[in-house]
Amino acid sequence: MAALEEGFTLSVVPLGAGPGGLLGVEQSNKTDQFLITDSGRTVILYKVSDQKPLGSWSVKQGQIITCPAVCNFHTGEYIVVHDNKVLRLWNNEDVNLDKVFKATLSAEVYRIHSIQGTEPVVLFKEGAVRGLEALLAEPQQKIESVISAEEVIKWTKFFMVYRHPVLIFITEKHGNYSAYVQMFNSHILSKYTLLLGQEEKSVLQSFTASVDRKFISLMSLSSDGCIYETLIPIHPSDPDKNQRVVRSLLLKTVVTGNARNGVALTILDQDHIAVLGPPLPASKECLSIWNTKFQTVQTSKELPQGTSGQLWYYGENLFMLHGKFLTVIPYKCEVSSLAGALGKLKHSQDPGTHAMSHFVNWEISQECGLGSQNSEPSKRTLRRRKIEASVQPEVEASKQLLSTIKKDSEKHIEVELRKFLAIKRTPDFHTVIGDIVIGILGRCKTEPSFYPRNSLMQLIQTHVLSYSLCPGLMEVALEKMDVQMLQLCLQQFPDIPEAVTCACLKIFLCDAVQDEQMEEQTELLQNGFNPEDDNCNNCDKEFNEKPQDTGEETTSCPVKPKKAALLNAVLRSAYSEAFLLPHLKDIPAQHITLFLQYLYFLYLKCSENATMTLPGTQPPTLNQIMDWICLLLDANFTVVVMIPEAKRLLLSLYKFVKSQICICSELNKIEVSFRELQKLNQEKNNRDLYSIEVLELF
Repeated sequence: MAALEEGFTLSVVPLGAGPGGLLGVEQSNKTDQFLITDSGRTVILYKVSDQKPLGSWSVKQGQIITCPAVCNFHTGEYIVVHDNKVLRLWNNEDVNLDKVFKATLSAEVYRIHSIQGTEPVVLFKEGAVRGLEALLAEPQQKIESVISAEEVIKWTKFFMVYRHPVLIFITEKHGNYSAYVQMFNSHILSKYTLLLGQEEKSVLQSFTASVDRKFISLMSLSSDGCIYETLIPIHPSDPDKNQRVVRSLLLKTVVTGNARNGVALTILDQDHIAVLGPPLPASKECLSIWNTKFQTVQTSKELPQGTSGQLWYYGENLFMLHGKFLTVIPYKCEVSSLAGALGKLKHSQDPGTHAMSHFVNWEISQECGLGSQNSEPSKRTLRRRKIEASVQPEVEASKQLLSTIKKDSEKHIEVELRKFLAIKRTPDFHTVIGDIVIGILGRCKTEPSFYPRNSLMQLIQTHVLSYSLCPGLMEVALEKMDVQMLQLCLQQFPDIPEAVTCACLKIFLCDAVQDEQMEEQTELLQNGFNPEDDNCNNCDKEFNEKPQDTGEETTSCPVKPKKAALLNAVLRSAYSEAFLLPHLKDIPAQHITLFLQYLYFLYLKCSENATMTLPGTQPPTLNQIMDWICLLLDANFTVVVMIPEAKRLLLSLYKFVKSQICICSELNKIEVSFRELQKLNQEKNNRDLYSIEVLELF
């Protein structure tokens, strides 16, 4: 017998606004505390028993968290990855993530795993795995490719077996699925091809797994609505061969086969699994508990507000998104028996006894680790993993190119660089590109006339560089006043300091003031132009929609489209308000006024339609526009208010803000009436079958 108890909402603010819902729910170093990672910029630490947050941390605007935050049980620190490669470490006392430890890795991270008894491990998108300590010792170490180029990791889980960590991850390629099992005590990686059984054309939508001493029981929820089980041996007979395992039918039609979203499953104990999804084609989403031993559904709960298709399980609590709020649903699973499966079990037995007590906890070990068995939390063992390299031809090509950079002409360097970039990329490609950039910048400093601009643009467009990897690149571009290169760096580098961002803004505004006339513009803003072509033909289209007639100042764009594209790159860049404000105070008042006029123009265009986005490949959002207006006014208000040219602009901004306040005030009045209606609606169960009611709204 199993039961779902009354759930409660854990989060007080909407979560999971992104397309993927939440990134993860992870156990903290205290049993009752959990790290909730939103699909945007925020990590929140919740205490479930008190139903309240204990701490919240966010990355900078423009950055995005790409990996669920986890707890390092050895040190008590928290770990998260944003922008795929930037790893952060912090603890409860830290307030600002900008000031905590940061390491920029050489490859994109898929997931960080952390469980009791061993150090955290990092799984990269190309299938390689590293222990956290070895990775922190050398963040830019070469990361090999384990899976093929077209394989995509779909799911992963970390176990402890015989006090040794084991990692399994599932990949998909052209509808074919494979399982990789990494044993850390023997450093053996085994690959298994998941053969189709009865479901020849189905797609696997969700995975879960449990482990015993010999096998990993992998369960998959298929697009036909059935659950299949695959037994994968922990110790393979021949690790060097690609072995095959067949899936067998475990439960038939637990959800409708038409469901494409909102489905998930997780193992609760050896006889029970929780399933998320609609049981019938026309039904709403449900959370149900199934008994796999007797093939019966034990209990279910309808979810009228829908879910994100994500389900987490810790202790006796199930975590899930119900609508946009994180909901916790406690459950009970009693000893599996035929009477219990049929719902006829007498409750004379101890209610605290349930099937979970039958499991040996393989996740508790104080002796094992990933190559650091004798290490203490305060004494990190820093070591470098030895990786065999079989890329001798590419290494020779990079050495030859570095030699060419030292002595040959800019044109010859450009030709040789194109040849090098045409070679198939190796795992250490980012490191090689960083060395090439450093080589070019070194010669630029010794030879002022040497500036292979086209070559540097090619290197930036490889998408493997960052500011921390080559800080001298933007410094040289600022010296050369190369606005196109600065724009490209702003668009691609996730870790540019606020001082450098502000230096770019000064150059863009100075360029705009010198070159642009304050004439009426009706051209379409294209957010970006071809670095190879300074004419920017794509920026000469006209606006299809006329701006709102505000009756105030002209709605013409104060800068030309090419200059607007440069300013848009600044608007979309990541920043921390506390670090940016001091640098904004150094910008001349004339330039601040011009920038405010441009921001006001963008605001008018966006405010025409709430769902409208500005044209271009990377246009700024309305929130980014408003944030920058507030930043500029906060930093320079006392100066701008004294400038006669800015008086009309400030009055326009004031009137717009005043109108927005009036609208919000009216909406607040309406909200009170709706709240009363909601209360009445909640009492409808107490009414008779027929009634006449009069509702008066004031």
